[in-house]
Amino acid sequence: MRIASIDIGTNTFRILVGEARDKELKKLYIDRVITRLGGGFGKERRIPEDAAARAVRVLVGFASILKEYGVERVRAVATSVVRESINGYEFLEKVWRETGIRAEVISGEEEARLTVKGVLKSVSVNSAYSLIFDVGGGSTEYALVERGEILGLKSTNLGVVHLTEGFLKGDIPSKSDIDMISGEIWDVLSSELSWMSRVSDNDLTLIGTAGTPTTLAAIKLGLEKYDPNLVNGFILKKNAALDIFNTLIGIPAEKRLEIKGLEKGREDVIIPGALIVIKTMERFSKDEIVVSDGGLLEGVAYSISP
Repeated sequence: MRIASIDIGTNTFRILVGEARDKELKKLYIDRVITRLGGGFGKERRIPEDAAARAVRVLVGFASILKEYGVERVRAVATSVVRESINGYEFLEKVWRETGIRAEVISGEEEARLTVKGVLKSVSVNSAYSLIFDVGGGSTEYALVERGEILGLKSTNLGVVHLTEGFLKGDIPSKSDIDMISGEIWDVLSSELSWMSRVSDNDLTLIGTAGTPTTLAAIKLGLEKYDPNLVNGFILKKNAALDIFNTLIGIPAEKRLEIKGLEKGREDVIIPGALIVIKTMERFSKDEIVVSDGGLLEGVAYSISP
């Protein structure tokens, strides 16, 4: 059966088309487009008209892909910015009318569950426990897993778009900007993930997924073109992440695009994203994370596989 999953994220929209067979998924087509749907969300808590228009144009293209591949079953999920905005359902109705794609809003907890499913189908874990975290545009989800079983979930407000728009005042961030973002991240990790501290550091593997961890891996690998086979399972060291971060904050956003592995549209949000990754390592006293190319998108696909 041909199935498809669509992730309507705060910063990036993604689509996966595959063939489901014997509880496995053969990927036929995968793509992502940075739409910045959550750009300008701000205090009004509304999806701006221009952002909605950009998003619909991308989803019109996704609808064409569904037809081209003869997809029989599709699940489209909307995450942080849509579930938090006062006009989120209005936006999804517009999507339905103009594209024929019926999307559903999922909770942060459901997002985390689906991400765990996608990650564990993508990378191997040897330790007793793993902490899987999904760095998104509007939120970051954390899931503590013991040998495949979820022990706890937490969706935090650490979204890279929200942090960028809330704290970064200039093209090159000031020390004050960085200190404020770092403080915000650390406060959230300390208060909202305190219940995870009972797990021994020696028995814990950190696994990062979504745009920020995969981008940091691509930069470290110096990839001219993103290659999921090289990124998936890559071990990103804390020192490497710090080196990349220190390079990025010292140059203007436009100049950052000259760095191999950094795609257009991430040149600003990579700053708070990298800090989330680094601070998560510090919070759990780890010197590395495993990067997973698979995550929410794959989890959604497996959720509708026959």
